[in-house]
Amino acid sequence: MDTIDAIKTRRSVREFSGEDINDKTIEEILEAGRWAPSGLNNQAWRFIVVRKEDTKEALSKFTHYGAIIKNARILIVVFLDCDQIYDRTKDVQSIGACIQNMLLAVHSMGLGAVWLGEILKNKEQVTKVLDAPDSYELMAVVALGHPVKKARSSDRKELSELVFRERFGAGW
Repeated sequence: MDTIDAIKTRRSVREFSGEDINDKTIEEILEAGRWAPSGLNNQAWRFIVVRKEDTKEALSKFTHYGAIIKNARILIVVFLDCDQIYDRTKDVQSIGACIQNMLLAVHSMGLGAVWLGEILKNKEQVTKVLDAPDSYELMAVVALGHPVKKARSSDRKELSELVFRERFGAGW
């Protein structure tokens, strides 16, 4: 899949079929995340892959989007390892790039995913349920699986609403 096409056609998928996802596919998705840029190449992201129904059930209680968590075949829980911080802002930004890499990889494989952030309001409880190290700070949960077939659409603001010219000079 062409990169620009992948970027423009990727959509958040919130409904999944019951079809399983093999470990090799999960590894490829994590590998895509691993190759995101990071300041000083410190790669402060950490992942916990969740497959167990009882763990998903426990995590679903910490968000309004619990049904998505329970329905997903796989959760990739993304953390910032605070023991590895080089610059907090840059590290958090790099985790965003890491998540976007994974979302694009998922899409290119014909799978679907959604980036869940509302669960962050309960990050301590999530960390506890997953028995994550104290140095791990929750950044997001990526729920993924084989998408239920349905039309998905999205629109974007026009570039003219988002891009402004420099005060002096012409062109971009």
